[in-house]
Amino acid sequence: MSPSSVFFLLILGSMVDTKTSSGKGSLLYPYGPHQGDETNPKHDDGTSEAISLSVPFTFYGKTYQTVFVNNNGVISFDGPVRQYTPDPFPLVDGHPFVAPYWADVDNVLGGDILYRQTTNPVLLEDISQDITQYFPQNPFTATWALVVTWDHVAYYGSTSEKGNTFQAVLTTDSKMFYIIFNYWDIQWTTGAASDGDAETGLGGTPAHAGFNSGDDTNFYNIPGSQTDAIINITTTSNVKVPGRWVFRVDDFQVTGVDPPQLNNNCWL
Repeated sequence: MSPSSVFFLLILGSMVDTKTSSGKGSLLYPYGPHQGDETNPKHDDGTSEAISLSVPFTFYGKTYQTVFVNNNGVISFDGPVRQYTPDPFPLVDGHPFVAPYWADVDNVLGGDILYRQTTNPVLLEDISQDITQYFPQNPFTATWALVVTWDHVAYYGSTSEKGNTFQAVLTTDSKMFYIIFNYWDIQWTTGAASDGDAETGLGGTPAHAGFNSGDDTNFYNIPGSQTDAIINITTTSNVKVPGRWVFRVDDFQVTGVDPPQLNNNCWL
């Protein structure tokens, strides 16, 4: 990808420690019904209703007030995305969306997709500390977040017990807008309708991770997307925290930073 096709992606040069809390809390922010999360219906290729954002979110220079949480690993801004086999970015169809892990999820076979908007001060403090630690040149105090979690979700046509657990967080202080991807446990890449193996969830057209603005200029593909290497996304990062990718997404900028390079199955 040429430098003109990369938005504001910052690659840090030093290792950042993960949180010290145990279990999933070491990477994932709290989620679940006890946190007040809504849960998507059990429906193959399903989606949430339109979610009215209590705080508008700016993505690639445009501000949105509505999102959809799509079962197939996508958060979209202007309408649902039911497509189950991912296409490479850029997609010049005018539809902007965020793809933490775009693949053929079937929550009828297993798992849940949960989401909530929050102004919980404890969670926002955690998010603020993380982002400020990763990007110290831009001190950040979050005032709002949308937390979306795919919890042990199965793939279409699965004959196994495999499930993927990952999370996307949209957050802002009303001036800067960030997205955090957290990959806790990735066991499959492909549903059977995308030519994946029903027993392993591998092969075929693997998952895609990244961002698409809807034009042919503003997009980002996380390395390994739509290749077998995407199974290793729990070990990759742009902030030196394995399994975590963090992006500032409000404005397209040319930073002159080369895309991360593959090194022993880990992009750092």
